[in-house]
Amino acid sequence: MPIEINFELSDADLAHFKTMMQNVIAKSNHTNEEEIISKARKLILEMEQAELPEFVRTRMTSLALLIDAVQDVEWQVPEEEKKAIILSLAYFSEPEDVVPDHIPGLGYIDDAIMIELVLQDLSLDLRAYREFCSFRATEEARRGDEAKVDRESWLEGTRSQLRATMRRNRKSAKPRLLSRIM
Repeated sequence: MPIEINFELSDADLAHFKTMMQNVIAKSNHTNEEEIISKARKLILEMEQAELPEFVRTRMTSLALLIDAVQDVEWQVPEEEKKAIILSLAYFSEPEDVVPDHIPGLGYIDDAIMIELVLQDLSLDLRAYREFCSFRATEEARRGDEAKVDRESWLEGTRSQLRATMRRNRKSAKPRLLSRIM
C-alpha cells in the first residue's frame, strides 16, 4: 500500500541547497556545456537502471526533458535561458552527493530535491518546451511532408509566442532560485 510523505524545506534547508548549487556552479566554470550535458545524461541512464522510488523517477523524466530542450535545434533556447539550464544541470554532473546514490531507496533523495528545486525555477521553460513539442508533433501529423516546406516560419512563430508567454508569466512569478544564485 503506497503512502504519501510530505515535508517542508525551511529557509535554512533551502540556503543549504543554494550553497551546494553555488559551489557546483563555481566548479563548473571550467567545464564545457557538452561535458555537463553528457554527465547529466549518464546520471539519468544510471537512474533508469536503478530501482528508484517513484518520486525520483517522475522528476528524472523532467530533468531529461530539460536536456532535450537545450539540445533541440528547432527550439533554439536563447543563450540566457540556456545558461540557466546548463548551470542547473551542472549539479547532476557532480559525483559528490549529500546522500550517496548507492543507498537503496534514499540514494537519490538529494538529487530528487535538487531536481524539484530546479524544476520549480524552470517550470515555465519546461511548459513552453512541452507546448512547442506538442505543436510540432501536431503540425507534422496534420501537414505531413508539407510541414517541412515552411517549417522554420511556423516554428519561429510558435517559439516566439510561447517564449513571450513564458516571460510574461515569469515576471509575475516568485523569485527563482537560479536567478538569485547567478
